[in-house]
Amino acid sequence: MIEPFFYLSPAIVLIGAVIMFPLIIGISYSFQSIELLKPFASGWIGFENYVDLWSDRKFWIAMENTLFWTFWSITFQFLLGLGLAMLLNTHFFGKKLFQALVFLPWAVPTFLSALTWAWLFNPVIGPLPHWMAALGILSEPYNILGDPDLAMWGPIIANVWFGVPFFAITLLAALQSIPGELYEAAEVDGASPWQTFTKITLPFLAPMIAITVMLRTIWIANFADLIFVMTGGGPANSTQILSTYIFTTAFRKLDFGYASTIAVALLVILLIYAIILLWLRKKLVKI
Repeated sequence: MIEPFFYLSPAIVLIGAVIMFPLIIGISYSFQSIELLKPFASGWIGFENYVDLWSDRKFWIAMENTLFWTFWSITFQFLLGLGLAMLLNTHFFGKKLFQALVFLPWAVPTFLSALTWAWLFNPVIGPLPHWMAALGILSEPYNILGDPDLAMWGPIIANVWFGVPFFAITLLAALQSIPGELYEAAEVDGASPWQTFTKITLPFLAPMIAITVMLRTIWIANFADLIFVMTGGGPANSTQILSTYIFTTAFRKLDFGYASTIAVALLVILLIYAIILLWLRKKLVKI
């Protein structure tokens, strides 16, 4: 039983080293004062960074923004991705061209996506503010990325456009693995489309949904690129999430000890979330 592990041991040791060494070093940094602007004040300070983190108002703002950003991004990405997957699972004219267009955003570099969407939201040269004003969504064309109450929706919309193909691809693969005989039997029994969806499609998709939602949530919570390029965390920290707060703390304030503390807090939150999702997936697989 253990013989296969002997053959795999070099790869396991290498992967473990690549993962564990940076993780251990990063966690150790969170117990130190490492500020490049204060090189002579470096050293072990115990839990001082964590005490400061607990009373850090910006951290809790970033936490709230992270939950908002992640929840709405995942919700819209999943719903649109599921709809596109079910559409692509049918036969219609021009399906291959439509499928290529659906998957195109996933191939666009994140930096380019962020620049494009920032341009689209620009009230001077971009069309979106004028369209929204014409539809009555905005009172007048202005840059919502500069409005603290609306700024987060700009990166969310860009992230939804960027991330929908992930759900469409994975859920389409899961849909194509469902035996067609089940749908034929449901049709013979007179099941409605809604009954077919809730009794056949969703139960078969549930394990895949759980794992894709978990993975995408972790990626989005760590996804600083779009927000950093589009808003830089502003205005007034209204789009600052934990991953951008880590970046700005480390590379603008040059405080690597405190940045590591924020990163450890984010790691713990995502680890708890992943454990809960994996437990739910295990239950769904048994069902």
